[in-house]
Amino acid sequence: MNRPLLLLLVIFALTACQPKETNQETSATKNLDNENLVKQYFGHFNRHDWQQMAAMYSDTAEFKDPSLGEGVVPQTHEQIIKKYGELQQMIPDVRDSVVTIYPSGDKHIIVEFISTGTAPDKSKFALPICTIFTIENGKITQDFTYYDNFSE
Repeated sequence: MNRPLLLLLVIFALTACQPKETNQETSATKNLDNENLVKQYFGHFNRHDWQQMAAMYSDTAEFKDPSLGEGVVPQTHEQIIKKYGELQQMIPDVRDSVVTIYPSGDKHIIVEFISTGTAPDKSKFALPICTIFTIENGKITQDFTYYDNFSE
């Protein structure tokens, strides 16, 4: 057997024996990364650290949120900080408690949570919310939030 062919066979045999990362392992790793990112996000929210929370978004992220109007609304870091700063002014004790986190593919994670606090009229509230986050390259690019925004 000639030397180049033997070398090629040895290289092939060595690389064939190396464990390969499967798509399932890659997906599980991304899901865990996304879940950790979301846990960090809610930590910033509950500390009212709007700068750190806003930094978790891409430079301009897409939002669907009844408080912003209808449809998809682009938001910059500055707009996110302003929005949540105003929320804190209205509801100083606002807090979110995560109920469940549902990974959905490599880029999406769905979070079910309860937002609580004291409204301006001094009444306590507990609002169930669901948010679908799209995460790309370690940043939140979309934040689609759903809740009942009709008052009784």
